[in-house]
Amino acid sequence: MTAAPSIVSAAALPLATQLIHLFAALLLLLSFAMLAQRRVVNLVNLFAAQGATLVACAVVVAYSTHQPDLYQSAALTFVLKVLVLPYVLHKLIGRLHAEWDTETLVNIPTMQIIGILLVIFAFVLAQPISQFAGAATRSTLGQAIAVVFLAFLMMIVRRKAIAQVVGFLAMENGLLFAATSATHGMPMVVELGIGLDVLVGVFILGIFFFQIREQFDSLDLQHMETLKED
Repeated sequence: MTAAPSIVSAAALPLATQLIHLFAALLLLLSFAMLAQRRVVNLVNLFAAQGATLVACAVVVAYSTHQPDLYQSAALTFVLKVLVLPYVLHKLIGRLHAEWDTETLVNIPTMQIIGILLVIFAFVLAQPISQFAGAATRSTLGQAIAVVFLAFLMMIVRRKAIAQVVGFLAMENGLLFAATSATHGMPMVVELGIGLDVLVGVFILGIFFFQIREQFDSLDLQHMETLKED
């Protein structure tokens, strides 16, 4: 009896709001796919798919709110997160010969269960704020926080440096989605600064990868624990 009114109310939402909800769900599904993925190359491809989802969401928000600045934000996100950063990461993987499977501290099923618990916690955490938000923000805020938590979980359970960097970039995707869907975007100057900081950070981490590989002949960060003994 209660399912029919909820379906009717969901259908009564504007098309732009329904699309934002769809992109939020897709972003969350991609986060779970990244948790279950074992190959680094596929992790980078899923990160690029997250970037494409962010671009589509920014375009919908820009069209529905008539904010031309968000079109520039979508273009910047497309260049950085769909083209430049995946290209740089693929080049690093190729030069480091790091196409191997990633190792995790816990098995995939356990990680998925932890991810589901984190999603529930994210929705509970966002519920007090969502009560004062609009229709588009009411559910997407919890999903954005869940994306951040899942990316943080991926950084914790992965042992390889490149996989942890992808987790950091996925966390930034969640924050950007929250800014786009909940607050209708940040000022362009702020987004440019964040984008350039992330890009420079990836280049620095690339140099860091080469130093680790040259010193330890591996990208497993557990080898760095031997420095404590020295």
